[in-house]
Amino acid sequence: MRADRLLSLLLLLQNRGRMTAPQLAAELGVSVRTVYRDIDALGASGVPVYADRGPAGGYRLMAGYRTRLTGLTGSEADSLFLSGLPGPAQDLGIGAVLTTAQLKVRAALPPALAERTRRVQERFHLDATGWFREADDVPHLPRIADAVWEQRTLLVRYQRWQGTVRRELRPLGIVLKSGIWYAVAQSEETIRTYRISRFLEVTDGEETFTRPTGFDLPAYWAASARRLESQLRQDVAHLRLSPQGRRLLPAKFGTPGIRALESAGPPDADGWVEVHLDVEAQPVAVSDLLSLGAEAVVLGPPALRAAMTEAVSALAARYPG
Repeated sequence: MRADRLLSLLLLLQNRGRMTAPQLAAELGVSVRTVYRDIDALGASGVPVYADRGPAGGYRLMAGYRTRLTGLTGSEADSLFLSGLPGPAQDLGIGAVLTTAQLKVRAALPPALAERTRRVQERFHLDATGWFREADDVPHLPRIADAVWEQRTLLVRYQRWQGTVRRELRPLGIVLKSGIWYAVAQSEETIRTYRISRFLEVTDGEETFTRPTGFDLPAYWAASARRLESQLRQDVAHLRLSPQGRRLLPAKFGTPGIRALESAGPPDADGWVEVHLDVEAQPVAVSDLLSLGAEAVVLGPPALRAAMTEAVSALAARYPG
């Protein structure tokens, strides 16, 4: 592990130039004292590291010195596919591996390209987590990721809505969707999707397995997402929307809201329009539509309009004038 850290320290100085001991410690996840020892070790091995004193000081390499010790390990090469998602890489337990891989790649690039990659990293950032949502606690994620890679069975205890179940799984893949981690796994002959935060226990099985012939994780996920959406969208609400309601609809309902507005009728003299919106089952639809407040009027279907009337009346009774 120390050899990896020394190489990371060397590549940091090569790629970024002068850095202070606290900056190096933060990048490497070690103490400042450890950085001092590592700097001494690099110097003893013949690497020309210089210390500049004063407020603008720090450590730097001799001008013109470059190392070519940049060969990627297998794990580092794998981690590069998550190079735009440092948070998820950390969740998977490969954050440090990813950092080292990025440093090696940048060190091997010509100076002009290396500078370009640095600017991209400074100016573009991907955040996969949804707004106003705490990240799931996923302590079993690294073990599941290892089992996916090694094609090893897992013995799990999983929290379902109806209670807990125990299963032997053959994990086929992992998906990060809107900040939530999912495992795609085969149980007996059925492939299912499991929310990783709901795994209560995960232990390694004793067997390895062969992946189903032709299994395609992206294709499975796309088809699964379409099935889920079709199951959730169980009705169509006929709405009348104010100008403010038209602005709120995409924010509240996402893609279905956008589609509803694209097929909206012409606005009346006050700017109100009529739309048809795909909604979930009635109890969920009532809750969602109430979030539009007075900016929407439910015109149909009759059962949904009656449910909205009942909900609004109950709310009015709780806030007597």
